[in-house]
Amino acid sequence: MARAAAADAAAVLRQALAERGEARLIVATGASQFGFLQALTQTPDIDWSQVTAFHLDEYAGLPVTHRASFRAYLRERLVGALPTPLRAFVEVDGEAADLEAECERLRQLVDAAPIDVACIGIGENGHLAFNDPPADFETDAAYLVVTLDEACRRQQVGEGWFATLDEVPTQAISMSIPQIMKSHRIVCTVPDARKAAAVKGAVEGPITPLCPASILQRHQGCALYLDSDSASALRAESI
Repeated sequence: MARAAAADAAAVLRQALAERGEARLIVATGASQFGFLQALTQTPDIDWSQVTAFHLDEYAGLPVTHRASFRAYLRERLVGALPTPLRAFVEVDGEAADLEAECERLRQLVDAAPIDVACIGIGENGHLAFNDPPADFETDAAYLVVTLDEACRRQQVGEGWFATLDEVPTQAISMSIPQIMKSHRIVCTVPDARKAAAVKGAVEGPITPLCPASILQRHQGCALYLDSDSASALRAESI
């Protein structure tokens, strides 16, 4: 699954590099992306020096030294794992004194040119990035300050990033769903049986803010990569 998803994303990056001399991608974090990022960073024949990477989301107020920091995660598993440096890595600074100003800074950077490929996952509650249900499908903002619901926060404890629910921040900066949907290609990698219900809602359910990932049904360039566990609740005709 991870290798196939990485090959898909890599092909989009190579095409953009061949056509424009540069490429822009969005990268997600979390336990579901371990294998994908490992495979992507080991993919040959990509000129990473001409690739700009954007970070999807980050907890508000969480130090970069915390083991759950998504900035730290990507510095280790993306930036530090590549054979050559990226052209740029645009981090979400959850420690910014003014979170709304940080959202505006990020908007200006992400709006500067199209995104070639967004490499994302789906949360146990069906969220995309930190857009928990009911998600805003209509916002004009590129990044938002969002409040995390309990299901999302419990997932972070379940994955081992925090010891208790009380330790999980209640707010984050997240790329908005409309901004994610602007990407030319979306490569969505979703392993694990605990994601099976969310995958079913995203693929077979109605398009609704109550299952944010269901919006992916409207994207003509979205590929969903599953393992047997995450696909276990789907009807045979959906696979």
